[in-house]
Amino acid sequence: MGICRDMGTQPKQATKLGGNRATLFVYATEGLENMAFIANALSLVVYFYGYMNFSLTKSATTLTNLMGTAFLLTLVGGFISDTYLSRFKTCVLFVCVELLGYVLLTVQAHFHQLRPFPCNDVAPNKRSQCESVDSGQEAILYTGLYLLALGTGGVKAALPALGADQFDEKDPKEAASLSSFFNWFLFSLTIGAIVGVTLVVWISTNQGWDWGFAVSTIAVLLAVLFLCMGKSLYRNNVPKGSPLLRVLQVFVAAIQNRKLAISESAEELHEIHDKEAGVSNEILQRTDQFRFLDRAAIIKGNADAAASITSRPWRLCTVTQVEETKILLRMLPIIISTIFMNTCLAQLQTFSIQQSTTMNTHILGLKVPGPSLPVIPLAFMFVLIPIYDRFFVPLARRITGIPTGIRHLQRIGVGLVLSAISMAVAGAVETRRKTVAIEHNMVDSIEPLPITVFWLGFQYAIFGAADMFTFVGLLEFFYAESSAGMKSLGTAISMCSLAFGYYTSTVVVEVVNKVSGGWLASNNLNRDKLNYFYYLLSGLSVVNFVFYLLCASWYRYKKVEVEESNSKDNTEMARI
Repeated sequence: MGICRDMGTQPKQATKLGGNRATLFVYATEGLENMAFIANALSLVVYFYGYMNFSLTKSATTLTNLMGTAFLLTLVGGFISDTYLSRFKTCVLFVCVELLGYVLLTVQAHFHQLRPFPCNDVAPNKRSQCESVDSGQEAILYTGLYLLALGTGGVKAALPALGADQFDEKDPKEAASLSSFFNWFLFSLTIGAIVGVTLVVWISTNQGWDWGFAVSTIAVLLAVLFLCMGKSLYRNNVPKGSPLLRVLQVFVAAIQNRKLAISESAEELHEIHDKEAGVSNEILQRTDQFRFLDRAAIIKGNADAAASITSRPWRLCTVTQVEETKILLRMLPIIISTIFMNTCLAQLQTFSIQQSTTMNTHILGLKVPGPSLPVIPLAFMFVLIPIYDRFFVPLARRITGIPTGIRHLQRIGVGLVLSAISMAVAGAVETRRKTVAIEHNMVDSIEPLPITVFWLGFQYAIFGAADMFTFVGLLEFFYAESSAGMKSLGTAISMCSLAFGYYTSTVVVEVVNKVSGGWLASNNLNRDKLNYFYYLLSGLSVVNFVFYLLCASWYRYKKVEVEESNSKDNTEMARI
C-alpha cells in the first residue's frame, strides 16, 4: 500500500468527497486495467497455440478456464472488501498482484529458453512434430496467468463498487448519477478494450509477445497510479464484517427456532433502530418470500429478553439481516439464468479468433490481426453507450418514472435476446466460410481463404449490443439490490455469471464433441462442424431466455426504510 501513501492532498470535508470528480480516477483505472486484460483475453489463444505449442482444443480450454477463474476470484476480492479492507485498499492490493503476473509473463515471452520453439507456421496435420512444452515452462506460464487472474478478479469486484460509492443512492439527484456511472464505467472499459485489441494486439503480433506483455505491464502500473491520485477525493466504505458469516447466522438461528410459529406481526421480530450520532442505517423491510428464515428474527419472550441475547447473533438476527440473506437467495436464479449468455461469449473469444486465422485479414492494404476483430463490437458499444445514456434513458425515465429508464431485469432480458440472435448469425457465417474452403479445395491448406475476415463482424456487432445491455444491467442490478454491507460481494456475484459461463463453455465443448461424434475434434476448423455448434448454442439460448423470464417475474425488489441521525454531514462512508 506504500505506493499510495504520499499521494494524498489536504484533508477535505466529507460533504466534498465523492461525486463525478472522484469517479474520473475510477474510469481511468478501469480503462487502463481492462486494456491489458482484454487484449490478452482475446489473443492468448493464439499465444498458447502458436508459441506454447498447445493443441487447438487445449488452447481454447486453457483460455476459458483462465477467464472463468479470473471472474470467479472476484468473490475473493468482494469478500475482502466488505469484510476487512476498504474498496480502495482492496483495489490497490489486487492491481499489484495483477502487475506481478504480467511481469512474469513478460519475462517468459522474452527469454526463449523459458518456452518451447514456436510452432505457429506448421500445418495442422503436422502439429504432432512440434516440440512440447516442458513442466517447468508450463509452471511459469500458469503461475503468471493465475496471478493475473487473481489480481484482475479482485479489481473487478472492488472497483465498480468504489465508483458507485461516490454517489448516494438514497438521494434522488444522485440516484440518476449512479445509474449513469455504470454506463460510463462500461464506456471507459470499452475505450480501454479498443486500445487493447488494436494497439496492444498489433504490438504482440508484429513486435513480439514480450513487447505486448510489457505494454500490458506498463498499463497496469499506470492504472494503480491513477487510482492512488484520486485517494483524497474518494468516499469509501467502512467494512461491516463478513457478509457470509451474517448469512450463515441467519440459517443457524432459523434452524434453532424451527419449532416456533411465524408471526405476521412485525413487533414480534427483532430489529435494531440505531440512531446513534454519525450513523446511517439501512433498514430492510420484511418480505413474504423464504418465510422460514423469518424464524431467525423471532423474539422469544419480551423485549428485555431480546436485548439480553442481541449479543449472541447465532440465536437472534435482525429483520434486516434476514432480508439480506433473502436477497442473496433471490439473486441466485437470476445469475444462473445469465450464465449461458457468457458461455456463448466464450465461444466468440476462442473459436471466432481461430476462424479469423483461416480468413483473409487484409483491408485497404493493411493486415488486421485476428485477435483485433473484437474491435467491431467495441466500436458499436462506443457509439451506443452515449446514445443509450443521454437519449434513451432520459426519454424512458419520463415515461416510466424509473431513474434508470427501464428496470435492470428488463435491460438484462434485451441482452439475452440479442445473444441468441448473435449465435444464429455466427452459424450462418461459419457455413459460408466452410463453403468457400470446399469450393476452392483449401480444406487442409494453411493459406488464408478468399473470404474477408470481416464477415465475422456481424456476429460480433450483435453480441456487442447484447453485452452492453446485459453486463451493465447485471452490474447495476447486483449493486443496487445488495445490502449496504455486501456491495462489493454483490458486484462480485454478478461477475460470477461470466466465470461460470467460461467454465460451462469448456464442459459444453467436451459434451458436444462426445455426443456428436466429434463436431469440434479434428483440430481443423475446415473439417469441424462449428456451424452446427453455433446453431445449437442459439437454440439453447432461446430456452435459457424462457427460463430467465420465469426467474425475473418471480424476483421481488428489496424495500428499504432508512433511519438517519440528525447529523447529515456524517455518513458511514469514511475517508481512507
